[in-house]
Amino acid sequence: MIERIESGGKLLAMVIRHQFQEPGVHFISPPELSQQLAYMRHPRGKIIKPHIHNRVDRNIELTQEVLVLRRGRLRADIYDDNRSLVTSLELTGGDVMLLASGGHGFEVLEEIEMIEIKQGPYIDDRDKTHFEPRKD
Repeated sequence: MIERIESGGKLLAMVIRHQFQEPGVHFISPPELSQQLAYMRHPRGKIIKPHIHNRVDRNIELTQEVLVLRRGRLRADIYDDNRSLVTSLELTGGDVMLLASGGHGFEVLEEIEMIEIKQGPYIDDRDKTHFEPRKD
């Protein structure tokens, strides 16, 4: 219920399917990624101690995104760094996808509600390069 999408040994994306329900804390993304993704399931009464996050300088060279599909159906096309199609997969309500590297495109199959989380601020003309889809 956790899927890794790779090409040439490089992680392109990860999906946590809505059926995943393991107790505890599960860091899904590898620690070297700038965008960290964890799944948590705790019983009623669990205490998570209050905390603050310390200032830490980080160098982020690549924008990574997390998509939370709240409802609907979405086809995700995942490309490698050469813009070659690696795979297409369908996401449904409750699925979460981490886009780690490579390229991606989407087709809405059924009206969606989705939340996107990524490093900011977003800079229109410098943040992304569009390309024509390839069906390799």
